[in-house]
Amino acid sequence: MNFFERLRGERPSAQTAKDRLQLVLVHDRADLPPGKLEALKDDLIAALSRHIEIDVRKVNISLTQDRHQQRLVADIPLAPSRARRRGAG
Repeated sequence: MNFFERLRGERPSAQTAKDRLQLVLVHDRADLPPGKLEALKDDLIAALSRHIEIDVRKVNISLTQDRHQQRLVADIPLAPSRARRRGAG
């Protein structure tokens, strides 16, 4: 991928296909039926929201795999605190 493709966010179709296949394989090996990851995401959001403010729109939960193990990766941005939103810091 060249500099301009990266800058514009374009990806070669072969790379996109490879990434999609990897995602399918990870889900298959993790034995997660369709919708289970989304249900897990909803449960995590509900549990965390009881304790801290999070930016629900930007939550990203994914499965990854390297040679030896599978991982559940959660990227959960915290919402700005009320004090910071008011300008007190």
